[in-house]
Amino acid sequence: MASDDYTRIMGDIQALFRSRLQIQILLALADGDKTLAQLRDRTGSSSQALIPKIRGLESQMLIEQRNYEYLLTPLGLVLTSRITDFVMTIGAIRRHKDFWATHDLTGIPQQFLFDIGKLLNAEIAFDTTEDVIHVYTLFLKVLKEATFIHGAASMMSPGMGEAVFARVIEGIPIELIVNQEAATALKMEPYASTLSQLRNYPNFKIFVAQIPFRVGLTVTDKCISLGLYKKDGKMYDSTTDLFSVDPAAMEWGERVFTYYKENSVTVQI
Repeated sequence: MASDDYTRIMGDIQALFRSRLQIQILLALADGDKTLAQLRDRTGSSSQALIPKIRGLESQMLIEQRNYEYLLTPLGLVLTSRITDFVMTIGAIRRHKDFWATHDLTGIPQQFLFDIGKLLNAEIAFDTTEDVIHVYTLFLKVLKEATFIHGAASMMSPGMGEAVFARVIEGIPIELIVNQEAATALKMEPYASTLSQLRNYPNFKIFVAQIPFRVGLTVTDKCISLGLYKKDGKMYDSTTDLFSVDPAAMEWGERVFTYYKENSVTVQI
């Protein structure tokens, strides 16, 4: 790209993002067409403030007026989708900055890390002095309330094994992906005898990933739970988890699960 073109493009970007109101208008129209009155309500701005910004966006062919309503043009829709992703990404990074800063993010496949804005509305749960098993209790609640369970585990614990076993017996469809390290642990007690009892349950399937992964991921019909290794990458952090009931976060988690499943082989129990 020529330097003059780069300068002009950077100037356009700065002009767009310098105006909070222009961004608000675009994001408001991403939800559907709006009248001027609706844009006033959505942005909290007066008509006098809105109209010059609207004219500026119209001149850039980003929005247009039709039947007394403003709407995004095809180009405006493309740009606004990128702005929405940028806003959500920045929001997720800032809102959960302590969680990201203290954990090993290389455990999340890069293509999904790029889509981390989907986790904007998640909540971080952590153990405290007053409740040293808070995260574990929440996780058991997630399993108990699920009507299906998709899990990817890079570590195992007897308590988790018992909880999964109980749900299988109840008939809940469960698919569990483990890495090579966890697969080795499952061959030993107390897991081996438990797995043998699940041999005749068609609602339980277990897979071994053929690619390395270092996360604790659970996706159900109601929420997503995400755990990571600590920053040094040596130990899984069982004291802190990210939980979300946001459909966007659950869809993100399901895509991560599917990615691991597509790179796994079925284990015959």
